[in-house]
Amino acid sequence: MEGEFLIPIFVVSVLFIGLPWIIFHYITKWKTAATLTNEDENLLDELHDVARRLDERMCTIERILQAENPNWRSIACDPADLSLEDRGAGTLGTRSNQPERRL
Repeated sequence: MEGEFLIPIFVVSVLFIGLPWIIFHYITKWKTAATLTNEDENLLDELHDVARRLDERMCTIERILQAENPNWRSIACDPADLSLEDRGAGTLGTRSNQPERRL
């Protein structure tokens, strides 16, 4: 008689206490893990400033090169022209990581 009384109490306590506790526990864990900390935000701001300064430097370098040699872009190596395919019959089997220069 006593065993029949304990089983429903156990099932009800697991359903109404244990299961919600587990669900709410993991919901709070997911919410805290998905947010950025102040340290992360400061790092992102710093990286954004560094990227902006590097972009400004590249623009300055390009202006200097343009003033010295107006068609420097046609002489420079264009990464879009580089490929992994062989460039001719003489280069079969030999590949280099150095760009091919055309003058």
